[in-house]
Amino acid sequence: MAPTEEFDNAVNSGKVISPKALCHVVLRTSNLKPMLAFYLEFLGGRIAYANEMLAFITYDEEHHRIALLEIPGTEDKISTSCGLEHIAFGFSTLYELFLSYRQRLKAGIKPHWCVNHGPTTSIYYKDPDGNMLETQVDNFDTIQEADEFMKTRSFSENPIGADFDPEDLIRRFFAGEADSSLKRRIEIGPRQPDATILS
Repeated sequence: MAPTEEFDNAVNSGKVISPKALCHVVLRTSNLKPMLAFYLEFLGGRIAYANEMLAFITYDEEHHRIALLEIPGTEDKISTSCGLEHIAFGFSTLYELFLSYRQRLKAGIKPHWCVNHGPTTSIYYKDPDGNMLETQVDNFDTIQEADEFMKTRSFSENPIGADFDPEDLIRRFFAGEADSSLKRRIEIGPRQPDATILS
């Protein structure tokens, strides 16, 4: 098959090719310096490039993960408007999630909400502009297990999850309780999104 024929067949396949990765998020702000200081601390990141109106921040192999753009006339975030709800960052283990939580706490960054969604154990924060950030660890070893859980009746009744106290989980973790036990969601019955938590 000629390359152009293969290309044309792919174009006509009825499905758009998926990207290989989500590379970065750009946030508009009127508060560049405090936002830059926050994200450097929050991500354990470094500045890839910055000037008086924009900053590129990275923490891994990508040239930038978060960009901050200061635009004159930008108004404060309105929590009831449409748009981005939160940005999520993943950790490999509960130990890393707990360590990052304690390190942020030591730096004065307190969590906004701690919840076991079922598929993930998650700790949420807010940046200086009020944007929500999720730090999470997967609760299942495979995508298939997470998919199966999300098809259960308990998840359908409560896709939000059950709140938890991170200090309690840390105490239990260092007392030797198994990760699988700590990651198991407590079933609390039906729960719907709560604007006071999610905004």
